[in-house]
Amino acid sequence: MKSLTRAEEQVMKVLWQLESGLLMGVVDNMPQPQPHKNTVATILKTLVEKEFVRIEQLGRIHRYHPLVSKEDYSSSSLTNVVKGYFEGSFSNVVSFMVDEKKLSVEDLELLLKQLKKTK
Repeated sequence: MKSLTRAEEQVMKVLWQLESGLLMGVVDNMPQPQPHKNTVATILKTLVEKEFVRIEQLGRIHRYHPLVSKEDYSSSSLTNVVKGYFEGSFSNVVSFMVDEKKLSVEDLELLLKQLKKTK
């Protein structure tokens, strides 16, 4: 899956939240300071070209719909980070998080419980 720029991700987050939206609805839901509508329109056009978004024609107005779910994009992004920085090993990620004190013993116990449930 193609990666997104930070600005593209912000627009996608709004579309995922709204499930679909018109240009001004997307702009109105962007974090402050809100970008100009022309900027958002350009980003939406790029997202259509990257096949992350589809356009529904409503006369002269466009409604934008996400084609890629937040879950699919998150999974792909995380996998790319693991491949790029942790030699493709999720256990290396967990070790790194423990070393950096970003993951507590309680967190690890919860993860272990989740793993045992999925077996």
